[in-house]
Amino acid sequence: MIDLHTHSTASDGTDSPSELVARAASLGLEALAITDHDTLQGSDEAVTAAAAAGLRFVQGLELSTRRTEEPDPAARSVHVLGYFFRPPEPGFRAWLDSLKERRRSRNHAMAERLQALGMAVSLEEAEAEGRNITGRPHFASVLIRKGYVRSYAEAFRTLLGELCPAYVERADPTPREGIARIRQAGGVAVLAHAVRLNKAGAEEEAVLRGFVDAGLGGIEVYHSDHDERSRSRYAQLAEKYGLAVTGGSDYHGAHKPDVLLGRGRRGQRPPLALLDGLRRAAGH
Repeated sequence: MIDLHTHSTASDGTDSPSELVARAASLGLEALAITDHDTLQGSDEAVTAAAAAGLRFVQGLELSTRRTEEPDPAARSVHVLGYFFRPPEPGFRAWLDSLKERRRSRNHAMAERLQALGMAVSLEEAEAEGRNITGRPHFASVLIRKGYVRSYAEAFRTLLGELCPAYVERADPTPREGIARIRQAGGVAVLAHAVRLNKAGAEEEAVLRGFVDAGLGGIEVYHSDHDERSRSRYAQLAEKYGLAVTGGSDYHGAHKPDVLLGRGRRGQRPPLALLDGLRRAAGH
């Protein structure tokens, strides 16, 4: 059993990288990837702990990209997983730092919107929660702590979701640029939780085909949001377009208590063989 999609305190998870490695080892996972949002910090910190635990470890991240041509705001966001079987090129890290600045500008605007709605939530409070990478889950934490909402789900449903009053769209790179950057850095680019494209049938496949043309190397078949029918569809698309199949829980710790490390939300168990296919897609 493996888990190639997890988050630590380096972005919006609640386990530190070393805690996440220890938890994976205690569960008997054979391989792990830490894929924090727009940063390699979590996976950087976990390398030594994973080696000590005898765990096969892949450095990774989950890159936020945006399809600006998409008219539906809820369907613009595209998350691209990047996996690295050797240290990424230094220029890639510098580019990630520039994304952090874009994120901070967006967070400042989001804090202002919350304040205009009568909620005493500051950028500094959210950043104290997020530390390295601050995003909407950290604003949600502040909102819960101050009693404005009762849960993360309520925070996103009423305030922070794409169609809600405090939402601010971030200036993310396009999927094409994100895929190219990952490949230039020596990694393999994988489409995360394809079901969140909010497309179906031929329209969904056309979007995927565009990513393949841009250099996409894999697709996440196993994911907590994917039921058996979705997994079957994405496995078929992977075979059709020659993509590596990957899988992971999208574990965030206490932020998503129903998503279990290694098993996700539906008891899925991605096999170790997927790691070999991913390595081949990366050219290793």
